[in-house]
Amino acid sequence: MYPNCQQKQARAESKSGRGCQMKADIILAGVGGQGILSIAAVVGMAALENHLYLKQAEVHGMSQRGGAVQSHLRISEREIASDLIPEGRADIIISVEPMESLRYLPWLSENGWLVTNTTPFINIPDYPDMKKLIEEIQKLPHQVAINADEIARQVKSPRSSNMVMLGAASPFIDIPYQSLENGIKKIFGRKGEKIVQLNIDALKAGRDFSEANKKL
Repeated sequence: MYPNCQQKQARAESKSGRGCQMKADIILAGVGGQGILSIAAVVGMAALENHLYLKQAEVHGMSQRGGAVQSHLRISEREIASDLIPEGRADIIISVEPMESLRYLPWLSENGWLVTNTTPFINIPDYPDMKKLIEEIQKLPHQVAINADEIARQVKSPRSSNMVMLGAASPFIDIPYQSLENGIKKIFGRKGEKIVQLNIDALKAGRDFSEANKKL
């Protein structure tokens, strides 16, 4: 049984007596050019390695680099009927941009996790005050706010902040961590061993931060 699934069963499904179904409904958010498609591709590879069903909604907003983008990613042990996540049902929001993380809060479930980058991509003249943004994020009961850009620089891979974000979200996705590393190897393999290792380093750094700082 998947680890997070055990926790869900203990909290909720024990009332019905049914076994736990592995399910992860994930919303990916950010702006164009921040690597949302790569996050989805790595998670998709990891899901396939574990013989899971996968559906991804069309990515909206990618036509303009720097514009707001979002996509729904659904993973399950059972067949998935729709590629869209209903409001209030997302298990995780992974956002590579802080303002965009708040835009999709209506989709987050009561026990869901918000995992967001704290580095802003200021692409509008009236971008909200960062202090107020962070305050709103920190009000949530289950959240990880991480400076993914800075951590990516620390591991000497400044272009891998998206993999830092995936690493930070990985404790809340019922897929073995090794499968995510394997997904990176498959997606980035053609770019060479050095690029693969840099992205794996970024993934691990994000996961280490999340494990140490997640707000339970």
